[in-house]
Amino acid sequence: MSTLGPISTFIEHHYRHFNAAALKDAARSYTAHLEKGGSMFMTIAGAMSTAELGLSLAEMIRQGKVHAICCTGANLEEDVFNLVAHDFYERVPNYRDLTPADEMGLLERHMNRVTDTCIPEMEAMRRIENAVLDEWVAADKKGERLFPHEFMYRILLGGKLEHQIDPKNSWLMEAAKRNLPMFVPGWEDSTLGNMYAGHVISGDVKNVHTVRTGIEYMIALADWYTKNSKPLPGAAKGSGRHADSPDGSIGFFQIGGGIAGDFPICVVPMLHQDLQRPEVPLWGYFCQISDSTTSYGSYSGAVPNEKITWGKLGESTPKHIIESDASIVAPLVFAMILGW
Repeated sequence: MSTLGPISTFIEHHYRHFNAAALKDAARSYTAHLEKGGSMFMTIAGAMSTAELGLSLAEMIRQGKVHAICCTGANLEEDVFNLVAHDFYERVPNYRDLTPADEMGLLERHMNRVTDTCIPEMEAMRRIENAVLDEWVAADKKGERLFPHEFMYRILLGGKLEHQIDPKNSWLMEAAKRNLPMFVPGWEDSTLGNMYAGHVISGDVKNVHTVRTGIEYMIALADWYTKNSKPLPGAAKGSGRHADSPDGSIGFFQIGGGIAGDFPICVVPMLHQDLQRPEVPLWGYFCQISDSTTSYGSYSGAVPNEKITWGKLGESTPKHIIESDASIVAPLVFAMILGW
């Protein structure tokens, strides 16, 4: 066994019960899944890019610990906003005390607040808009259609952006370098999605379908999952409706809830029930970091066993849920997997 770094050593010694133990178990199980020859599909919701998750996630991608990502449009763009405009961001540690007048002051300065962090509109959002608009218009004129993440990969790899953080701390830059499979459902609900709609309305982009859609993302995901998932050695088969579907080689690590998690996990029941492909394996590992409460009828807070009833997970699938703050927990899980 490799020598553990100081963070992993601390977690191994101190994290013994409750959410702390769940964190440790999930990280160990993640590593075990990879060691058996599995891969990991990661989903990212919330404002994790503005939380600078790239500081740890980029290294996870570099070391081959993440093999595909589904994220919200906000996380896709906000990692790039931080890459090019980090020095113009402002922290507001007393954000709970802000008055409506204080918030108006931020608006007048074009500072868009995300909890305790303000994203500068002109230096971040408008700068990336200008860069990606060139790609939208060029693709539109050629009759080319790309997914939202493919446009972002182009501008990141094009070398035209000046960086204000070390690019090795941008998770999207690392994903672009590896052409990591990416899925961004509901991209319309993002700053750049809104901007794209505006440019279609104004006529800068003639074909609204120049940016490909969420349904096309599901079709692409179904193809990727079918080609890449296989039963792991010794995997137990399911029971009942999906008796022929063993736990598969693709694990599912979910940060937060919402569409980033709900959209991709449904690819398995879609393949089984709608396409009648019972031989396609189930997800082979599941972990969710969540602060959502099940009793409110929350999809995002549903415990893993509920997913068995939907044909997403099997009876024997390793399942973990860490009910805590993802901005604290995810970097610690990654630190354990990386041996930091």
